[in-house]
Amino acid sequence: MKRIYIYSLLVALSLSATSCKKYLDEKPNNLIATEDAITDAGTARAAIIGAYDRVQNYYASNYPTLGVMPADNVIFNGTLNEYLQLDQNAVPVDNVITVAAYQNIYKAINSANSVITAVPAVSDPLLTADEKNKILGEAYFIRALAYFDLGRGWGGVQLQLTPTTNLSSLKGVKRSTLDQTYDQVLADLVKAEPLLPEDGSTRNRAQKSVARALRARLHLYRQQWSDAENYATQVIGNTKYALVKPYNTFFTAPFLSTESVFELTYSTNDKNSYWNLWYPSSAGGQYTLKPSDALVAKLNNPAIGGTRKTLIGGTGTGVYGVLYNTTSSSVDPSYLIRIAELYLIRAEARAQQNNLAGAIADLNIIRARAGVAATTATTQADVIQAIEDENSVEFPFEAHRWFDLVRTGRAGAVLGLTNKNYWLFPIPYSDILSDPDVTQNPGY
Repeated sequence: MKRIYIYSLLVALSLSATSCKKYLDEKPNNLIATEDAITDAGTARAAIIGAYDRVQNYYASNYPTLGVMPADNVIFNGTLNEYLQLDQNAVPVDNVITVAAYQNIYKAINSANSVITAVPAVSDPLLTADEKNKILGEAYFIRALAYFDLGRGWGGVQLQLTPTTNLSSLKGVKRSTLDQTYDQVLADLVKAEPLLPEDGSTRNRAQKSVARALRARLHLYRQQWSDAENYATQVIGNTKYALVKPYNTFFTAPFLSTESVFELTYSTNDKNSYWNLWYPSSAGGQYTLKPSDALVAKLNNPAIGGTRKTLIGGTGTGVYGVLYNTTSSSVDPSYLIRIAELYLIRAEARAQQNNLAGAIADLNIIRARAGVAATTATTQADVIQAIEDENSVEFPFEAHRWFDLVRTGRAGAVLGLTNKNYWLFPIPYSDILSDPDVTQNPGY
């Protein structure tokens, strides 16, 4: 009986192995391979919209939260521990916000990679050469934006430049340095710009000035002051973009104003529910993110905030942020690049090159729009500090303050966070476990 049992077991295992092998060799019946998915004009158009949708996914809530919560303009006011961890700069490797942002950014990269790989081979008379170039330019821009956002949040990362068609394609991809990651961002922007169309009235699709604006930001982060000034100037010089008055016009109807160089559009069928984290329960929100007392004092001070006090609503202990203000309809855009940022990029780049008159002129343009008097700063150090302060009140609820303090090395002085290991977010623990080529950031 024992021999019969062992023989039967071996036969069963043999059949099971054969069956498993056959099953694993089958193509998934609920997925379409990249080479089969992008084959004509319609699927190419759908694929680039899908890539934008991936960017929407990480900018709808998680990534903007990473840009504000660890800094000093926004504090924790809820019950969800993952936000408290960010507020206290004590982020574990399984923090759900950092994990979701990191993984969704890579999904955007993979979508862009699929477009970059497949679209050049599409032969369809309905897909003109100009449209094909436009789609490819948008894909390069999306990949550049995604790697830039990874770099400033996590440091040097794995550079995956082809679509993930199987698990073996991920093997052997080590983490790059931050410089190498930013080099890839620049390479993609260099490819994107000539392919993208000239600027039109749209604000929610990449155009030439959108690539130039991101390049200005990239050069600022890399302290390449002359290049930052040059590319900011190119965008500022385009008459299709202009500051709007009063200040709150850019975030109240109508959207897609001349203030926006690039924003992401949502709809009632594709919602941006970020407002829910900002509004109090009386307005249907969770009130998890709250303006700090220090920020409220600045915005309410006519000499600092000016008309930017419209960024906050409520009174006393019930003050809340209103950058996202359509509440239940959830159609607020995500504001990625505003023309105001380009003026402040150029101001900082000029100040760093000791062109103080030019820097002060740009700074005062932003202050004047907000109804604030001209700066009294005169020395290089004071002008640079004044630009930092202006950035803080101009973009308090957009993904700037935390990244600005990190890139300038000021997170220690301003926030008391002297351990530079915590100026980067941790690589998700699940990614460390699943990929032996991924190494953790120091300190985690």
